[in-house]
Amino acid sequence: MKSIIQSLKGTRDFYPEAMAVRNWLYQNIAQVSASFGYQEYDGPFLESIDLYAAKSGEELVKEQSFVFPDRGGDLITLRPELTLSLARMIAQRQRQLVFPLRWWSFGPFWRYERPQKGRTPEFFQWNADLIGVDNPEADAENIALIASFFQRVGLTPDDVVILVNNRRLLDAQLQNAGIPLEQKPAVSRWIDRRDKLSSTDWELYGGEIGLSPSQITAMKSMLGNQNLWQQSEELVRLFAAAGPMGITPYLRYDPGIVRGLDYYTGTVFEAQESRGDIRRAILGGGRYDNLVADVGGDPLPGIGFAMGDVVISLILESKNLVPANVGAYPAPVLVTVFDQQRLPASIILAAALRQAGINTNLYPEIAKLPKQFKYADRLGIRLAAVIGPDEEAQGLVTIKNLSDGTQVTLPTGQAPAAIQQMLAR
Repeated sequence: MKSIIQSLKGTRDFYPEAMAVRNWLYQNIAQVSASFGYQEYDGPFLESIDLYAAKSGEELVKEQSFVFPDRGGDLITLRPELTLSLARMIAQRQRQLVFPLRWWSFGPFWRYERPQKGRTPEFFQWNADLIGVDNPEADAENIALIASFFQRVGLTPDDVVILVNNRRLLDAQLQNAGIPLEQKPAVSRWIDRRDKLSSTDWELYGGEIGLSPSQITAMKSMLGNQNLWQQSEELVRLFAAAGPMGITPYLRYDPGIVRGLDYYTGTVFEAQESRGDIRRAILGGGRYDNLVADVGGDPLPGIGFAMGDVVISLILESKNLVPANVGAYPAPVLVTVFDQQRLPASIILAAALRQAGINTNLYPEIAKLPKQFKYADRLGIRLAAVIGPDEEAQGLVTIKNLSDGTQVTLPTGQAPAAIQQMLAR
């Protein structure tokens, strides 16, 4: 048997039913983003690795990025995230843009990771950023966009939770524990992996990165203090703003949320499933106040998040929240072709129906009518139009309802209006 060339491991084939779910997700994202005044944009799929090397952290650059030399020998990468591209784009036109700005995007990204449930090397991602405002109320509004999306697709606070922390609060705790600033990235990664390791392995890992037993004890105490947020003015104001925005039921303080990227400076957050077997974050984000300056622009604060399509799709499908009609065949009408002589009449009818705004499939070859009806039935097409010799001689068309077998014969000029009425029932 002839072997079929397989797709690359971790890549995804979007057959029509999968593409329909992706488009449905995109449409909900687009609508909720627009409701908050966010404008759609996008950046290049290829970037210089130098863009990420200084600010994203070693793990993203050295372990998770697809990096390769171009023909000139410069190292480039398939984009693993979009925030740094956004910062570069803003820096390039900073004098022309109107601030504060709200931008969103949905497109493909790549990370060099082992394929597993909830994670693939190739994925689509929603990015939404509020640039030019530096206050906790702006942080709350960016998070409110997430909560509004959850509400829109039917996810309740019983289904998902948005966990919030603050990097400045964390820095103060590290300082109190005598942990030097240069250890901050390693300690942040250590905290981030707490739920991924056993308690013993996690503490051993803490010792490996240079923490003393007393420092590990201090960090464990911090991670168990659910009231620590009250020591952060930023978090106090964020939670106060969340009330009038109606998103408090979705929010919870979690001292263990640190986020892995090195450029976060204040509020950090991620969303997770409240109950279920998916252990990966749905999305993550935070405040970054130095990025635009770091890529050459003037200092400009920002807050934003990114949500991949893989985990959210798994959760929505597991809870039966993807509408049943997503992926329905787009043309509800089939114009059949009775024979070669009647082909021109069928073409004219199909064109007239499309002109009237009715999505219409014209059968592409000569075949027996039962075969054409079976084809329509398998695709979920509701109506079939037939112009046979008798109909053509009298300027008529027969419209057959494929679900119940009923049919009506009428002048071809009346077909568009009649079909629209039948489809509306």
